[in-house]
Amino acid sequence: RNSLLLSLDDGEKHTLEAALYHQADYVIIDERLGRNLAKDLGLNVIGTLGILLKAKQQNKILSFVDCVRGMQKRGLRYNNQLVAQLALRVGEMA
Repeated sequence: RNSLLLSLDDGEKHTLEAALYHQADYVIIDERLGRNLAKDLGLNVIGTLGILLKAKQQNKILSFVDCVRGMQKRGLRYNNQLVAQLALRVGEMA
């Protein structure tokens, strides 16, 4: 575990440390290595796309796809096939 923790960037390390310290219900991490380590540490993991999906399901945002596209324009990268699958869950086309 320690070697995996060392391979995370500072933001992910701090996120995991804070989640453990505060006994968080969830931790938001998108990177696979960070997600896997969080799960190994017994944390519940959700990613940014999961947050956006829940927001759309609760009518807190108008469009899941528009939010994802806006984030992609700012340099975030998501698997397009995953985005399309999630969009279908909320009745949108990617």
